[in-house]
Amino acid sequence: MKAIRRFTVRTVLPEPIAALGALATNLRWSWHQPTRKLFEGLDSELWEESRHDPVGFLGSISREKLADLAEDADVVERVAAAGEDLRRYLEDPRWYQALGEDAPRCIAYFSPEFGITEVLPQYSGGLGILAGDHLKAASDLGVPLVGVGLLYQSGYFKQALSRDAWQQETYPVLDPDALPLTLLREEDGTPAVVTLPLPNGRKLHAYIWRADVGRVPLLLLDSNVPANDDGARAITDRLYGGGGDHRLQQELLLGMGGVKAIRIYERLAGCPAPEVFHTNEGHAGFLGIERIQELMATEEPLSWDEALVAGRASTVFTTHTPVAAGIDRFDAAQIRYFFDAGLAPSVPTGKILELGRESYEGGDPSVFNMAVMGLRLAQRANGVAKLHGEVSRAMFAGLWPGFDHSEVPISSVTNGVHVPTWIDSSITDLAEELAPGAAVGGRWDVVFNVSDEEIWAVRRQLRARLVEDVRRRLRASWKKRGAADAELAWTDSVLDPDVLTIGFARRVPTYKRLTLMLRDPARLKRLLLDPEHPIQIVIAGKSHPADDAGKKMIQDLVRFTDDPEVRHRIAFLPNYDIAMARTLFPGCDVWLNNPLRPLEACGTSGMKAAINGSLNLSVLDGWWDEMYDGSNGWAIPTAGDKASPQERDDVEAAALYELIEDHVAPRFYGASSKAEGADSAGAAGPSAAGTNGVPTHWVSMIKHTLSHLGPAVSADRMLGDYVRELYTPAAVSGRSARADDFRQARELAAWTKHVRTNWSQVHVEHIESGGLSEVPQIGDRLHVNAYLNLGVLNPTDVLVEIGYGRVDESDELTDTHIVELEAVQTLGNGRYLYGGTVTIERSGPFGYTVRVMPRHEALASKAELGLVVNAG
Repeated sequence: MKAIRRFTVRTVLPEPIAALGALATNLRWSWHQPTRKLFEGLDSELWEESRHDPVGFLGSISREKLADLAEDADVVERVAAAGEDLRRYLEDPRWYQALGEDAPRCIAYFSPEFGITEVLPQYSGGLGILAGDHLKAASDLGVPLVGVGLLYQSGYFKQALSRDAWQQETYPVLDPDALPLTLLREEDGTPAVVTLPLPNGRKLHAYIWRADVGRVPLLLLDSNVPANDDGARAITDRLYGGGGDHRLQQELLLGMGGVKAIRIYERLAGCPAPEVFHTNEGHAGFLGIERIQELMATEEPLSWDEALVAGRASTVFTTHTPVAAGIDRFDAAQIRYFFDAGLAPSVPTGKILELGRESYEGGDPSVFNMAVMGLRLAQRANGVAKLHGEVSRAMFAGLWPGFDHSEVPISSVTNGVHVPTWIDSSITDLAEELAPGAAVGGRWDVVFNVSDEEIWAVRRQLRARLVEDVRRRLRASWKKRGAADAELAWTDSVLDPDVLTIGFARRVPTYKRLTLMLRDPARLKRLLLDPEHPIQIVIAGKSHPADDAGKKMIQDLVRFTDDPEVRHRIAFLPNYDIAMARTLFPGCDVWLNNPLRPLEACGTSGMKAAINGSLNLSVLDGWWDEMYDGSNGWAIPTAGDKASPQERDDVEAAALYELIEDHVAPRFYGASSKAEGADSAGAAGPSAAGTNGVPTHWVSMIKHTLSHLGPAVSADRMLGDYVRELYTPAAVSGRSARADDFRQARELAAWTKHVRTNWSQVHVEHIESGGLSEVPQIGDRLHVNAYLNLGVLNPTDVLVEIGYGRVDESDELTDTHIVELEAVQTLGNGRYLYGGTVTIERSGPFGYTVRVMPRHEALASKAELGLVVNAG
């Protein structure tokens, strides 16, 4: 019989062990090993059956079993100790609480997905995992963050393979009552509701579910509520599941509804209002419109310009996308259609359209670009790695015409990973002080006190555990593909715990090049089956349901792995998720990453491998471009810019094969690489190694990787960077903008309008220079006079600079230095003489120029307004 209705019955815990409820519903258990071990110790078989889900685990325990546990003094004591430990974690001061008053009292962090645990499947890939790690690190450091996202009824999809290796998607419906979530309720017990108007008089209502991520509340909006019509109920049906209006409505709910949810949470929880709003990628950009609406709808409303200034001051925007194709873009008519329904009644729709308009050279003015809106609504913006910052500055340079790419106001904070989540306990057990993270004083350098033999033994143990997991998962995958048990005896001997193991797992868009390793199948086979230095590869990844090119890459790869000749050495595991990753990252000796450079914004999978002692083998892209040092792995050379796509893949695949064959594999097996001038043929096979059976050079690279990359790739480091470089400055700016009834915001808005209106009058009339020798030489002092016409502007309104340095053949300045020029004389009628002196300190071609920009103390950068007058 099929049930017509379902609901979840929550367990009532006896008082002596009631703390298990808080321990199960606070997601700290997902990274806190003692809490996980506590649950496992109550009933190990049931813990495995529940797939390590404490809420499901407690729901499966019988009333009689709970009563027995409540009478067990040892259990009661352990539960009480764990409950007290959680209380201290939630209440005691941590790193953030020692910062000064400038630090924000609360930060709202908006993201379309959050990867906290496989139990709460609200993530698709790197963006969501990064957002989850951001929240976890904020909790550990005591950063007062509130997360905001959507609760998708089916999460992302579950992946399986057909018999012919084509990806198949299923969307099992989630029951929020069976998840570690709490419905936010009003004081009278009714659910708190966010409401947005939709076209044609319809309404979108959403419940607010709260997940506790340690100290951080995560608010998830859910449109599957009875008050909605069928169309509105389906808005949060699945993550990235629809396009067009469906996707737009999700983003309106996330951004505008998310701000409304924050306000409800402030009222019900009595917590401070966020002083900083962080937009994690453009999907959540509409939060800025809702905040402007709030400021324009008060009893003493701000104008559009004033509200825009006030909102921007306290907003941070992070872009994760290095290619225009990865940005959400909507037809401007779509945006008008939804906003004309009254989403922001105080805000002129035309002003909203201008925020997202690609009104720059090469842009499409009929398109509404979510990233462009995000940048225009935030005074501070960043990419997620140093190289990605450079790429982003070039990508969005059209918003700041006249400025060099290096001056575009997009900084970078390199992503990090939450160490307690991703590091295996076998690694931390090597030394008591190793790796817990800055929040609890971890020390990575103590790895040098651990013997090579001990590290090698742990690495073998982790590899063996991965082998067992691969065999189990591969067998299950083949059964779903239709194979019978009698056909699957071979899966019992897949992989070898003593063979060099390479891992590759990530989303499968074409630019990540899942199948680059298949460029020369015969050569790959030789590497896999080499009698002296064999390798084995474990691969996982999902392609977006609408990406047939990505699915074809998976099919091509799986068909190769199905070959009986190599299937014991290479495996594809479907349905990649956090649970799989916890075994995969520690178990691999080498982590492979071969995207098209520079299309990897950051890529944190290699970081997770590194903190477990795995070495990276990667194209110099994303985080690896700045952290590769020659001793922590290998860099795959890239083809030149002039190479065709075919030539590029050929060159880079050949480089990959050569690195594995001549460097990586020999070193793993304890033989010298060919580059070191030794003959690796002396190795006797997979067990051959250096002193005492340990490849000492390989282990030295493991120690170097842990000690140097450990702290560098930590999300604690990342959060510290955000707090110092973005959150605190944004909070200070926001407070200044709001002070004295928004006096500064009103003044800055008026000043900005005045400057923009009259900027066309500003020009450099004439430049004179002197002070050089007849033949200029190092040490000469170049004096520059610049005659400017500022029109109706005053010298206090502008910044005048001389830029100087080397010049190339096209007279472009390189290695540029900047010196501010001072106003030395008023010439009347808006004309001024500016002067200054620079010292020539280098030989070779030298050049200089003069430029004028707006200046105001409330601007975060001199390029912020995108206005500049260059001489010439």
